Amino acid sequence: MSKNDTMAEPLATMTRLRFEFGLFFIAVPLVIAVFFPPDWMFPALFAFTGLGIVLLHATPGFAWAELRYGWANWSVAELGVFALVTAAFCTALIYLTRPDAAFFLLKHRPEMLAFIWVGYPLLSALPQELLFRPLFFRRYHAILPKGRKADLLNAAVFSFAHLMYWSWIVAVMTFAGGLLFSWAYRKRGSFFYAVLLHAIAGNIIFAVGLGIYFYSGNVQRPF
Repeated sequence: MSKNDTMAEPLATMTRLRFEFGLFFIAVPLVIAVFFPPDWMFPALFAFTGLGIVLLHATPGFAWAELRYGWANWSVAELGVFALVTAAFCTALIYLTRPDAAFFLLKHRPEMLAFIWVGYPLLSALPQELLFRPLFFRRYHAILPKGRKADLLNAAVFSFAHLMYWSWIVAVMTFAGGLLFSWAYRKRGSFFYAVLLHAIAGNIIFAVGLGIYFYSGNVQRPF
């Protein structure tokens, strides 16, 4: 193999990764948000998740055992503070924006809220974290910016993946959440902690009533 061939191979790999990254994290969420009817969104997202898991499994050097690393790198006190701050923020936000929806499920459909609290961590938080933390940072590490910029990009694409809700509230909350979950995964080295924070945040959101912004039946496209 010539020197030119040796140089061309990594260049081709980088180009493929950039194309794949753009397709997976930008093009697909955009198509779902713009063209898919609301009742098709979740089947599309499940397919999107399945594809991401296949890509993660095929990532060179990745092993599923990695997800156990650093699982205990968190504290109950830290988690308690996070839950209290999140609950306070979400309560203030729902009363400022949609007071009519405040604690709706807790008051009127507690059985539905219980179902969400059981299902959300496994069916939503866990697969999302697989795609936006291990897949993002492990498969595409060669094309990511360095340091804090990678975390900002991660939060941005995580927020963009929720474009289908067409809500600035969802965009801001998921960007902030993306920064926090990225910190748990990268700085604490704990995929488990990222999932745990995501699950707690999501369950608080639905308990407080902000789930109204994450319901496909309420989607209002601006066009």
